[in-house]
Amino acid sequence: MLFHLVKKDFILAKKYLLFMVIFAVIGPIIIYSKLGFDNGSFTSFLITVLFTEYILFNMVSMQEDKYVGSALLCTTPHTRNGVIKAKYLFVLVIFIGCFLLFNLAGAIGSSTGLARLNIYSIGIALLIISIFFGILIPIQTKFGYEKTKYIFFILIFLTPFILPTIIEWYQSMNFNINFHLPLPQTVMVWMPFMISIFIILISMIISIKIFSKKNL
Repeated sequence: MLFHLVKKDFILAKKYLLFMVIFAVIGPIIIYSKLGFDNGSFTSFLITVLFTEYILFNMVSMQEDKYVGSALLCTTPHTRNGVIKAKYLFVLVIFIGCFLLFNLAGAIGSSTGLARLNIYSIGIALLIISIFFGILIPIQTKFGYEKTKYIFFILIFLTPFILPTIIEWYQSMNFNINFHLPLPQTVMVWMPFMISIFIILISMIISIKIFSKKNL
């Protein structure tokens, strides 16, 4: 059932899919070439995946809001829980797709210095995406697409200007924040993934509770 709901989301966003696939490959190379500091590969990946995720998710939300898609779905055998779970799965599938396309970008743009990411960096990117959509989806479920789009629209489109500046400032200040937890190195590497799953589950439970009480 979830597979069909996620497939439905990709069909709703099909007009933009090709453009976003091209952007997910070319975007990191262009962004990396504009950045002049260490960790540029991670920053270019994060900006690309955040843009791609937000635009595709927003397109689906806009279509569902326009045609009252959620209300119509609830008249079918699909449950309200399933509708919400599919939104999170849709975001996760796009993240995996962006990661695969970033590796292709790394192979194409290797001469520019764009490098593949390690497990820890991928986990940090997933953690940031989880926090963003972990806040966005419950708010959008509660207040609807129209009321929330402008706030997150501004945040997303300020990212390419603000994020590199923050990272560059952080590196120039030589901060050294290290947390030494009594855990094996392998666990520490996978820690961002575990925190991401926890955030997603909490956010999903909140969204399900909101949607189950919503008058459609």
